[in-house]
Amino acid sequence: MPRTIETRPIEKRSIDARQNDEDKKIETSLRPQTLDTYIGQDQIKESVSIAIEAAKNRGDALDHVLLYGPPGLGKTTLAGILSNEMGTHLKVTSGPAIEKPAEMAAILNSLQEGDLLFIDEIHRLNRQVEEVLYPAMEDFCIDVIIGKDSSSSSRSVRLPLPHFTLVGATTRAGLLTAPLRDRFGLIYRLEFYNVHDLSRIIMGSAKKLGVEVESEGAKEMARRSRGTPRLANRILKRVRDYAQVRYDGVITGEVAIEALDLMAVDRMGLDHTDRNILTTIINKFDGGPVGLDTLAAATGEDAGTIEDVYEPYLIINGLINRTPKGRVATQAAYKHLGIL
Repeated sequence: MPRTIETRPIEKRSIDARQNDEDKKIETSLRPQTLDTYIGQDQIKESVSIAIEAAKNRGDALDHVLLYGPPGLGKTTLAGILSNEMGTHLKVTSGPAIEKPAEMAAILNSLQEGDLLFIDEIHRLNRQVEEVLYPAMEDFCIDVIIGKDSSSSSRSVRLPLPHFTLVGATTRAGLLTAPLRDRFGLIYRLEFYNVHDLSRIIMGSAKKLGVEVESEGAKEMARRSRGTPRLANRILKRVRDYAQVRYDGVITGEVAIEALDLMAVDRMGLDHTDRNILTTIINKFDGGPVGLDTLAAATGEDAGTIEDVYEPYLIINGLINRTPKGRVATQAAYKHLGIL
């Protein structure tokens, strides 16, 4: 009788997916763990350090914190630092992951005294789930309905919760409802980083990765990192690969320029998508104005991604203007693209 050979299914995860997982692990290891090692956002650091010291002196939980700003600026990292500085546990979740009020109630009920609950993309909580947070944030309790909702015999019981700190993060603070936003005691907007601070971050990350980087190489990578630490670390890893394969592993200014040019990241930090957005506005819509949804359809990008990821950097660098009628390319955009 012939022997049956068991065949295993081909692994579905691609090489790119495994590479992304590895990048995430490396990214986590590069995150600072304390305020002293957190570079940039000096005003926020000073305010947070005062709040932490005051809370510790009172023996109380830190006030609820809302962090907002473009992606990649360190909101998740700062949440972890708050937990470390307070000496408490950190529980991490996200707005889209919590679909039902009962799920939020279960998360809150699992917290211990002083714990930090970090909710990423908090603006995407649905209204019913959000309402569970109101009494939890204000009075540290939750209302639980006993019996069927439609039954006249059902009743609501208020259960106490330990004092905890909610840290919410969002890229779109304008989408938060007023009742939720008003319950945060500490509200901070994270700003884009300057070249000096990004260079320090790159040098620190390079040391952790065991990569030799000269100051000019760090500055060149910082200039093209769009003011974003996450992107700076990502660029460092890719330039590291280039330096190891094409050179002796040392990232000089020349090596950084060659590697970033190969990656199609220009001197202002714009990549292919940024330039596609600008050229689409200029060539297809005569410089604008053009609506966000129309621009998204014309470029093949998601409207939310354009608004949250690409647009803030283009606006802050004066390449596009956002008007009531739509997006308009500026003279600086024409000049940067060499169209004038």
